Amino acid sequence: MKNILDGIKINISPKIYVKDPETSELGKKILENSILLIDEIGFDNFTFKKLGLKIGSNESSIYRYFESKHKLLLYLSSWYWGWIEFKLVLSTNSISNPKDKLMRAIEIVTEEIISDTNQPHINEVILNKIIICEFSKSYLTKEVDDENKEGYFLIYKRVINRIIEMVNEVNPTFPYAKSLISTVVEGALHQHFLKSHFKSITDCSDEITPTEFFKNLVLKQIN
Repeated sequence: MKNILDGIKINISPKIYVKDPETSELGKKILENSILLIDEIGFDNFTFKKLGLKIGSNESSIYRYFESKHKLLLYLSSWYWGWIEFKLVLSTNSISNPKDKLMRAIEIVTEEIISDTNQPHINEVILNKIIICEFSKSYLTKEVDDENKEGYFLIYKRVINRIIEMVNEVNPTFPYAKSLISTVVEGALHQHFLKSHFKSITDCSDEITPTEFFKNLVLKQIN
């Protein structure tokens, strides 16, 4: 699967960017270094001026690709969930047993990313860390309803809906599939955060992974 994921092209809504960063070396450099810089200093402290200094380019050149750092975060988030969707489809496509397929899907959206698929300008391991810490900032805004209507969160919702369909295959009478799976996807990010920063309020650890917890939760709920 690793070779298949190498060089994938994620289709992201053109409304999120001014110019597609995948179409130029500067654009790819912006993506690569924004991930590194956000991981280093956090999204709140991240600015296009600081990114420009890091890549040796004028701040104005970055605005030719993204009108704001919020739009850049939306782009990075969309890329991440598009990558997760690719993994989800490839990993479950050949599984015929509905319960096994669901459990594999839960693994994909809850596991820690520990290896990079050699995307030349996207480090998925670091991007995963950013999604864990910063993803909620992409939608906890006053503009969320308008941005949702514009399709900014389409890929994220599509990932969740794919797994909802799997729950329905296992147990079509289960009445809370949407709430359960959206809780799993969001909850996995939160548990990874707690595991790293607030260890005293989570059972997740190096021995008990968020994946183990959520697989147990889902099975008990839908059986």
